[in-house]
Amino acid sequence: MSQSNTNGKNKIRLSELNKWRHSTTGEKVFDIVNILFLVGFALLCLIPFINILATSFATPGEITTRSFILWPRTFTLDAYRYILSTPTIFRSIGVSLFVTVIGTSLSMVLTSFLAYGLSRKYLHGRRMFNFLIVFTMLFSGGMIPSFLVVNSLGLIDSLWSLILPGAVSAYNMIIMRNFFQGIPDSLEESAKMDGAGHFKIFFNIILPLSLPSIATVSLFYAVNYWNTYQGAILYINDHTKWPVQVLLRQIVLVSSGLNADATVVDVVPPAQSVKMAVIIIATLPMLIAYPFVQKYFVKGAMVGSVKG
Repeated sequence: MSQSNTNGKNKIRLSELNKWRHSTTGEKVFDIVNILFLVGFALLCLIPFINILATSFATPGEITTRSFILWPRTFTLDAYRYILSTPTIFRSIGVSLFVTVIGTSLSMVLTSFLAYGLSRKYLHGRRMFNFLIVFTMLFSGGMIPSFLVVNSLGLIDSLWSLILPGAVSAYNMIIMRNFFQGIPDSLEESAKMDGAGHFKIFFNIILPLSLPSIATVSLFYAVNYWNTYQGAILYINDHTKWPVQVLLRQIVLVSSGLNADATVVDVVPPAQSVKMAVIIIATLPMLIAYPFVQKYFVKGAMVGSVKG
């Protein structure tokens, strides 16, 4: 089976190569310019991250003498040793992991249930519910009403204040709803003839066929929860419950000599490399998670956004 797949891929590559050889001069020029443009755009996106990574490993002397670093002359782990030598970063990472895992799980349960219900054409009031959900994408109560709601629920200084207010995203729900609508109704009708109920149809038929949509929306929710910042600033006063993004802000403020709680973050030289090291540590989990859902990402986003 693997040999036949390899032969098939080789045939496809040869056909594409032959097609390119027989294309006109204008088409070849366009392909070359397009490739060069995309490579240049990719480098523009990649170079800043390489600079951050290189600066986090650079020595204090090199940081002061070089304004832009892509490859440090001398590697040092002092910034990472300093950050990892204090319990503050581990506590913040633990808070972010808790919020991300619990929040993503809860959001996927609520969003998938809501999307499945609204994807069924026989649901009474379906148009009205869809309109109300889309309406929230255009108009929202704002920061002060949201704070009053969270405060009235007694969620101030609770990690649930970082999870519950954004538990369901209208955009993510629409992606899942449109994906569910693309599943043939005949599958549901056949299951009903065999005596299956809505929950059995949902868990045994709909979800297994919706892995691209589930992976895509899960990634959206996970990135959103991991990068939570504004909610933590508004609702969390206890610094022991700060997520890693707020800790990053404190490090930037302290190292810049601005007002901040220096008892929480005591930055020592080199401050610039410490800031860059924290950025790498804060970004690394999402970079590790993305390759596992990459093969589902494009398919889930495109099908869920276009269909319906």
